[in-house]
Amino acid sequence: MRSWTDSLRFAFQPVVNLTTGTVAALEILARPEHGDVLARARREPELDGRLAALAVGDAARRETLLPLHVNVFAGTLADLGGLWALRDAVRAAGRLPWEVTVDVGPPFTHVPHRALLEGVAALRDEGFRICADGVGDGDLPLRLLDDLAPDLVKLDASLLARAASVRAMRTLCEESGALLAVEGVESESQCVAARDAGAQLAQGDLFAPPSRLPTSDVYLPRLPAAGGEFRPSGPSVREFVRPAALLPQGASAERVRKLLTGAPEVSGVLLVDASGVPVRSVQRDRFLLSLSARYGHALYADRPAARLGDPPRTVGVAATAWEVLDVVADGERSRTADDVAVVDDKGRCVGVVRLADLVRALAESRVEEAAGLNPLTRLPGSDAVTGEVDRWLAQGRGFALTWLDIDGFKQVNDGAGFAAGDELIRAVGRALARTESEELRVGHIGGDDFLVLAAPERLDPLAAAMLDAPWTAGGRAVTLSLATLVCPPGSVPDHRGAAASLAPLKRAAKALPGASWVCGQAGRAGYVVRRGTAADGTAVVPAP
Repeated sequence: MRSWTDSLRFAFQPVVNLTTGTVAALEILARPEHGDVLARARREPELDGRLAALAVGDAARRETLLPLHVNVFAGTLADLGGLWALRDAVRAAGRLPWEVTVDVGPPFTHVPHRALLEGVAALRDEGFRICADGVGDGDLPLRLLDDLAPDLVKLDASLLARAASVRAMRTLCEESGALLAVEGVESESQCVAARDAGAQLAQGDLFAPPSRLPTSDVYLPRLPAAGGEFRPSGPSVREFVRPAALLPQGASAERVRKLLTGAPEVSGVLLVDASGVPVRSVQRDRFLLSLSARYGHALYADRPAARLGDPPRTVGVAATAWEVLDVVADGERSRTADDVAVVDDKGRCVGVVRLADLVRALAESRVEEAAGLNPLTRLPGSDAVTGEVDRWLAQGRGFALTWLDIDGFKQVNDGAGFAAGDELIRAVGRALARTESEELRVGHIGGDDFLVLAAPERLDPLAAAMLDAPWTAGGRAVTLSLATLVCPPGSVPDHRGAAASLAPLKRAAKALPGASWVCGQAGRAGYVVRRGTAADGTAVVPAP
């Protein structure tokens, strides 16, 4: 009698790293040739758990080294708890639990949340990684998503049309330490939108459709460099993680040789202990050179490969790209090209990063950043500040947007000369730059105009620093004007709305003689004169 498993086939679809353009993992998709096995699996947890186990077994027969994603319904995990069939299949395949991500998918309605969270905790304790699948297009409550604390969140590509929602999800992921992926990407415009929205990973037919054989060859369109976001600490190392080739610490040199010669894309092998903690790093070129030397194979083939390895270099998943460069710079010069292992909070390897990926991305970001800097002050332009405004809006943060300029700047240029005018602009730019912090961003719009994004509590120190200082050009005193729009959460839709509300405040500030500061609040008529001839500290003047 034919079993339902006889007509079951599996397909593999790559999960692509949008920064490096490499395959980060393979999702295994069940493809029954006939029947409705998947519908049955939604109703029968035991069947769904067996499908996940069969998927891992099929991947093992394909001899893929890439990390795996397997799908289970939320109800299955709540009912079966630890998914023992999957655990046994991973062990039988010789894979490590942290090489497998469990994609927990909808429906979530009527699933006992406590039982689901207990099942997730059991898998996580074993080392499995957890992905929240179908977010934004399913029925996953936000509170449950927060409780799941997934390592990865997958959004449907249809959500890319709602950019603010995707940015908000990226913010949530950043704060929880999760990666963001977009699935179902079918066009280059969707790919660009996914990357611009902050997704690190993506999958879909654009890169490679599901296929019977695992593939590491994908199409990635040439993406324009991303800009506009302030990132003083540098990009996260998570954006550059590649799959790691892992073997037990006692693996023989011959076993490592077979892996390296059979997988030319692998640049090195990490030998890990029973917990998945790297203990030795075997670099491809040095290892194969040692084995190819006279008597090398005879001397080393049957001995532990660890003898030809080096102490691993590691960074935590929370590290930045610059911190990885520090690790490389502090090491031996002969190991500059070695992979750096990325480890979780338990020291287990979650992947590797390559120096070439970091250098390329950081160089591109520096070029893009330099292109957006004002040549006179070396401050970012308006795009950088307005991009940060939208990011704060997506986070639900209140903020204050301040416009600043030099009073009578044309007369300064006419009377003192353009060189004195340029030096004054540079001096104002330097003073503003000294106020910058995580809660205050400065941009030079052009000419004598500057834009400042700040937390409302930073306004008084900003005004004091700029308005109380004596400014001169060519021996003549000069004053500054400030106009500030305070935007409580939800008061403006985007940076354009904030700019439109700021414009009348700018005109009001310029109308006051001498140093001036005018403040208004989004959604309210009028403004308060905080500094200036007409200021009494409390007077509200009707908006023009």
